[in-house]
Amino acid sequence: MKIISLIISLLALVLIAFNLTKVDFKAPFEGESMTALITIMAGLCAILLMLILRVSKQIENKVKQRK
Repeated sequence: MKIISLIISLLALVLIAFNLTKVDFKAPFEGESMTALITIMAGLCAILLMLILRVSKQIENKVKQRK
């Protein structure tokens, strides 16, 4: 599970980096820039979800060790 979450996080980072090149900073809320901003937000959400999953798995393992 750790490898899958790492791969998904890396793909999200690549997606964010690619879409940062597509943003027109003079008009960020028009045309292709808006799509790029939405995709950047989606990538950030994916990274956040993978971090939450990783922390929850660590908590689960600690709870199992106590028993």
